[in-house]
Amino acid sequence: MNRESFRRGLKDGVPIGLGYFAVSIAFGMMAVSGGLTVWQAMLISLTNLTSAGQFAGLGIIVGGGTYWEIALTQLVINLRYFLMSFSLSQKLVRDVPWVHRYFVAFGVTDEIFGVSAGQEGRVSPWYNYGAMCVAIPGWTLGTLVGAVSGGILPDFIMSALGVAIYGMFLAVVIPPAKKNRAVLGVVVCAMAVSALFAWVPALKHVSSGFVIIITTVLVAGAASLIWPVEEKEDDYER
Repeated sequence: MNRESFRRGLKDGVPIGLGYFAVSIAFGMMAVSGGLTVWQAMLISLTNLTSAGQFAGLGIIVGGGTYWEIALTQLVINLRYFLMSFSLSQKLVRDVPWVHRYFVAFGVTDEIFGVSAGQEGRVSPWYNYGAMCVAIPGWTLGTLVGAVSGGILPDFIMSALGVAIYGMFLAVVIPPAKKNRAVLGVVVCAMAVSALFAWVPALKHVSSGFVIIITTVLVAGAASLIWPVEEKEDDYER
């Protein structure tokens, strides 16, 4: 069971790892151009696993900001991972040891959470480990390539690489949305709420981190009432 879950996680993690590789090249180049060493850039990617958080933190580091600024910025931007981890902890198979829960929480990203939440029934932590074994090296190696290549790549290629992560996330969301009416409804509602924050003048000044938190709570709460999930006894089996 664990071996099969791990293999399935590896397979589902391949497109995530490729997308991470493309996006993290930009981070590696920006980190080195900002004064960080190649190994410092790689260490950040290996231990953080957050594109928005890393780019924001890099800007503070380069600008000579304080530790408090970095801590507060990361807290706001990455608050959504608290919600994702809470949700995923309820989907893991029963009686999973806490050490596994901690490791799974460390590897939670938007895309890994997406593929894990899209699995039918309960999820083994080994599924997440499989996805992490592809996604984390992809993110770290992409940072290495970007840090080493420096300013070799032209600007138009960098812009194209920056769009890759959005295409990758669509590839994660669209297939289950086609099969499940509830998932489609959640996607559409999330897009609508996000659009309000982007277009309504009074909401434009809300930070991106809080936008994600508010959207998640509102849409997930509404979806739980409109499309409740009936848990089956088989879902609790290993």
